[in-house]
Amino acid sequence: MSNDLLYKMAVTRIPKVGGVLAKNLISYCGGAAQVFSANKRELLKVPGIGRVIADNILTQQVLHEAEAELEWIEKHDIQALFYLDEAYPQRMRNYTEAPLMLYYKGNADLNAPRIVSIVGTRKPTERGKAVCEDIVEGLKNYDVLIISGLAYGIDVTAHRKCLEADIPTIGILGHGLDQIYPHQHRQIGLEMCHNGGLLTEFSYKIGPNREHFPMRNRIIAGMSDALIVVESAQGGGSIISAELGNKYNKSVFAVPGRRTDEQSKGCNHLIKTNKAHLMENVEDLAYIMEWIEEGTPKPAVQKQLFVDLTPDEQRIVDILKTADEVDIDTITYQAGMYPAQVASLLLNLEFKGLLKNLPGKRYMLV
Repeated sequence: MSNDLLYKMAVTRIPKVGGVLAKNLISYCGGAAQVFSANKRELLKVPGIGRVIADNILTQQVLHEAEAELEWIEKHDIQALFYLDEAYPQRMRNYTEAPLMLYYKGNADLNAPRIVSIVGTRKPTERGKAVCEDIVEGLKNYDVLIISGLAYGIDVTAHRKCLEADIPTIGILGHGLDQIYPHQHRQIGLEMCHNGGLLTEFSYKIGPNREHFPMRNRIIAGMSDALIVVESAQGGGSIISAELGNKYNKSVFAVPGRRTDEQSKGCNHLIKTNKAHLMENVEDLAYIMEWIEEGTPKPAVQKQLFVDLTPDEQRIVDILKTADEVDIDTITYQAGMYPAQVASLLLNLEFKGLLKNLPGKRYMLV
């Protein structure tokens, strides 16, 4: 691994510097390495950087910590993914809250064509567990990657069924990869690394603190195309994930229950307040998402013919032809244009019916 990665990892360790401030710091300094070569006067010019943070950077202590961690992740075959890396989850990269760095052990594609997250209560009913297993089994026909939080209850039920059905599944952790919490799920977590993986924003030696679990919910929501709440009481992490899913313009689904079921009150409320689609089976999700089962011939799409394009519009179209989906940052970089100019061109092409705007500021030709 390069020295550049060392500096990127070190930035994430600067005390009192979160993801947004870290990105500003890197941008102002011209790169992660330049953050640690800047003098105090230069650092203090960065909005949000005061004397305490500047002093924390100048001591270089975080560089020594990052060196130890870099050695550890190389030894344990763990990928460190910077938010600008191609392998970083593109669906969430453009969100303000997206982590600067992710640590990943596994073999699944974090940018798989279809990603579904399944969340729910830590104390599910037998009905809830059975419904969860049926959903996972049904999703196998749609060639999906399934993510959850490896917690008790619905999370581990979904992961375990994925392994049984040979569906790739990723657990989003609220701690570093030097451990698996809860320890009862260690074996299943290790098995997931052979068909899926484990993903976290936390450095090694960072334990499963209470505040980390709401933080990991934004990754569960941000990485997915669709988020399913199987069972949930009125409050809790699953409802937080659903709220984030709505904030990120994801398709949120909830399995309904009887009005007297405590573990269905959260799902029923999401449906009643139009924050989730009612989902009784996988076909409901496939209909909303316009998915067809794996192996089913795709219907022919009649593209618009003889549309007049300006040279700049044609350049955007040519970039979109290189992949099924392309995020706006990649389009801007490859086109060599200003962001505002690209946004205007994309809007014009959408009006002409040539492209589709997807969640996470991604675009595809139609």
